[in-house]
Amino acid sequence: MASESIVQISDVAVMYVAGERGKPISAQAPGAFDKLEAKLVTLKGRHFYGAVVDGEYRACVTLRAEDDRNHLPHPTWIIPGGKYARRKIADWEKHRSEIGPTMMRLRDRKDLDVTRPCIEYYRSQRELLLMVPIF
Repeated sequence: MASESIVQISDVAVMYVAGERGKPISAQAPGAFDKLEAKLVTLKGRHFYGAVVDGEYRACVTLRAEDDRNHLPHPTWIIPGGKYARRKIADWEKHRSEIGPTMMRLRDRKDLDVTRPCIEYYRSQRELLLMVPIF
């Protein structure tokens, strides 16, 4: 696993599907992504994120310029930008068990900003970036 780095990200406009509240985050994510992807014509050219908002997992996909904002299949939201601490998990599909513990270690920071969500950025099928908001 790569070392921790600090990054600045911009706001990200997405549409999302919320997981089933009350379940563990790890149990919410698969179903939310299945529902999200089922309504997309293609996954090509899309960027996928996961975000945790008040105990609710949101499977997110970026909006594109050609998306008809009046006829989207899912609600929209803005993943807030700002300063984040980041760790990379390589070959994440084979290391899913590392996601939760790595996120928890990142959340242990003294400069954690609890007003913004923790984020998973599925950069590719091989690379997952875990990010926690910091001051």
